[in-house]
Amino acid sequence: MKFTLKKFAKAFACTAVAAGIASFANTASAIENSDIKIGVSIWSSTDVLGSDCKRVLDEAAKALGVKVQYVDQAHVSEKVTASVEQLVAAGCQGIIICNSSDTEMTSAIKTANDNEVYLAQFFRVISKDASPSIYKFAEKSPYFIGAVHENEPDNGEHLVNILLDKGCRNIGLIGWEQGDATWLGRWAGYKAGVEKWNKSHPDDQAKLSEPQYAGTSSEGGSKAAEALMAANPKLDALIPAGGGGDPLQGAIAAVERAGKTGKISVVSTDFLPDLGERLKNGSMAGQSGGHYCDPLIAFMTVYNAIKGNYKDFEGKFEDITFPYLFVASPDDYQGYEKYFVKQLPFTDQELVDMSNLSLDGLKEAASKISIEDAAARFGK
Repeated sequence: MKFTLKKFAKAFACTAVAAGIASFANTASAIENSDIKIGVSIWSSTDVLGSDCKRVLDEAAKALGVKVQYVDQAHVSEKVTASVEQLVAAGCQGIIICNSSDTEMTSAIKTANDNEVYLAQFFRVISKDASPSIYKFAEKSPYFIGAVHENEPDNGEHLVNILLDKGCRNIGLIGWEQGDATWLGRWAGYKAGVEKWNKSHPDDQAKLSEPQYAGTSSEGGSKAAEALMAANPKLDALIPAGGGGDPLQGAIAAVERAGKTGKISVVSTDFLPDLGERLKNGSMAGQSGGHYCDPLIAFMTVYNAIKGNYKDFEGKFEDITFPYLFVASPDDYQGYEKYFVKQLPFTDQELVDMSNLSLDGLKEAASKISIEDAAARFGK
């Protein structure tokens, strides 16, 4: 048993101090929910996507009777790694994390190992191909559970096809952070969609620009959109790839200022709160999102690890794929608004029931999350 300040603090808080830290560890599986604290290292808990993540995590914490603590790290590398240390110091027995590059995960996992704290990624996964040594390090960890994430290449291809089907042929691309794994996956999908289109339509070719980078701010999205419009007067579409929703809002504002709303079709990932209205007025042509429940699944894995229900992570990497929802019209959006905006897609009892699932059962539940599934459950 490793001796850490965190373990000592927990043991000291117990009445069985004389039994020492080893005794505390032996009773860990019997921990009461009221004594559990789960940390959330997140790029922002207040932007469009981040606030939705916080909303569902807060509800899950309330339903389960556990504590949750947030650290906003703005996707700044040193803040990402420091956030894990902060949450450990705050007494969290488990942490979920996003954004987190593969290299940042090395430090995060080491901190988790050193302090015997469970860790899971959401919206991200360490790349087995691009970062094999980091992936192997994660796989060997007895405290790193794995990742909950989306199929980003498929997401990107689906979105660019929405534009191509609407007649767009000059597409500008806005990324957020160079090298970010999720961004790279989406970009691969956009390129694949355009390449397939051009191969099938030799007389009707489409072009995808090189990306302009916006960071994660509205101002960055606005400047990137302005640069792309200035560089290509024939631009008829924009893809602000993501970054939490703020770059998208900045890009839309730039298109509006240029008087090109409806002339430049915009698609993106991460639903806006006013998406239904934007689909009606033409400032958005389509969007993927609804995945704010992704961190909920990571939260449930960490909760069950703390409770001792999920175990034996060493030598494994739990890879949980989460589905995107796609909308390309006001009608598409109605169901999402009803079951994901005006309310959460799960009741408190359903959240408790989810927490009692086996890991395989949780993976199955994650794969079924959809507008149709929510409608079926709430329609009973």
